Amino acid sequence: MYKQKNILLYFLYTVVLFLLVSCGEQTVGDQSVVESESSVIESEKSSQLIEESTVEDTAASRENERLETMTLDEKVGQMFLARYPDEDSLAYAIHYDLGGYIWFAKDFSEKDPQIVQSEINAIQADMPIDLFMAVDEEGGDVVRISSFPQYRKTPFLTPRQAFEEGNWSSVEDLAHEQAMLLKSLGFNLNLAPVVDMPNSSDDFMYHRAFSTELADVTKFTELFVSSYTHDKVGTVLKHFPGYGSNVDTHTGVAYDGRSLETLKERDLIPFQTGIDNGSKAILVAHNVMTAIDPDWPATLSPKVIAILRDDMGFEGIIMTDDLIMDGLQAFATPEEAAVLAVLAGNDVLISSDFLVQIPAVIAAVEDGRIPEEVIDAAVLRILKVKIELGLI
Repeated sequence: MYKQKNILLYFLYTVVLFLLVSCGEQTVGDQSVVESESSVIESEKSSQLIEESTVEDTAASRENERLETMTLDEKVGQMFLARYPDEDSLAYAIHYDLGGYIWFAKDFSEKDPQIVQSEINAIQADMPIDLFMAVDEEGGDVVRISSFPQYRKTPFLTPRQAFEEGNWSSVEDLAHEQAMLLKSLGFNLNLAPVVDMPNSSDDFMYHRAFSTELADVTKFTELFVSSYTHDKVGTVLKHFPGYGSNVDTHTGVAYDGRSLETLKERDLIPFQTGIDNGSKAILVAHNVMTAIDPDWPATLSPKVIAILRDDMGFEGIIMTDDLIMDGLQAFATPEEAAVLAVLAGNDVLISSDFLVQIPAVIAAVEDGRIPEEVIDAAVLRILKVKIELGLI
C-alpha cells in the first residue's frame, strides 16, 4: 500500500512537472514569436527609412552634380523667369540660359493651342535643362489662357465663384481642370493660388482672393495645392506676406504697417498651409512692410524673406513679383533691383527687363558684391523643384 502510494505521488509529480515545463516552453515560444514579429516590423521600418533617405540623397546628388557642371552664366540664367518675347523665344532662351518664361494674355490671343504646344516643345527640346513655363491662371479677372475661346469655351471662374455655385468639390474640380489645361499646352507652373487675406470687399485684392475668413482660405489653399501637386503641376503661393488692405503695387508704392505678430495670427497661416501641402514656390509682393523693414519693399528686403526661411521653414523657391512694376521703380533702377533681389534671398526673378538684368547680376557676382555661394544655393533650390516636377 505504501509502495502504491509512492508510485501514485511520483506519477502526479511527473504530470505536474510536465505541465509546468510545457507552459514554460509555450511562454518562451510566444515571446519568441513576439520578438520575431517585432524584429520584422523594425526591419521594415528601417528599410523604409533607408529607402526614403536613399531617394532624397539621390535627388540631392542629381542637383549637386548638375550644379557642378554649370558656368556662372548658366546659373544666373536659371534664376530668371523672363517675360515671353514676341519673337526669337528660343534664341533668347539659349543665349541667356534662361530658367523659364512667363506668358501673358497677348501670347495666347492670336494663337491656337497647337501653336503654343509647338513653341514650347521646340524650346524644351533644344535646352539642356527644361524651362519653367509659367502663367497666371487664377480664374476670374486673371485668366491669361481661358479668356480666349480657342482654349476653353468660357473663362475659368474664381475659386470663390466655383465654391458659391457648388461646394468644396467644385473647388477641387476647378483646380484639376486648370492643371490639366496647363499641362496639355506644356505649362508646368501656375502663378496661383492667391492666398491673400483681404479685410473687406473694398480691398484691391478682394475679387482675386478666396475669402476674408481664415478658415475658408486655409481649406481652399490645402485643396488647391494638393490637387495641383497630385497632377504634377507646380503652384506659386502669392502674394507674400499677404496684401491685406493694401493698394495695387502695379501702379504705385504700398506701405503696410502691420506687425509680424499680426501677420502670424492671420495672413501667414494660408502660406504655411500651402507649404505643408507641397507648394513649390512663393511669390513675394512689393509692399513695404514698415514694421519689419521700413526701407525696402518686401521683394528687396532680407528681413521679410528671412521670415519665410527662418520662421516658416520654407525650403522651396522664393520668387519676386515682376521687377518692372511701379511699386519697385521708386527704390531702384532695373539693374539694381535685380541685384538687390538676389541679395535679399530671392531664388527666381520675374523679369521683363532680363536683357539688362541678367548681365547686371553676373557683373555683381564677378565683382564680389554677390557671393557665388548665394547663386549656388538659389540654383540648387531651382534644380530640386525641376527634378520634382520631372523637368530634369
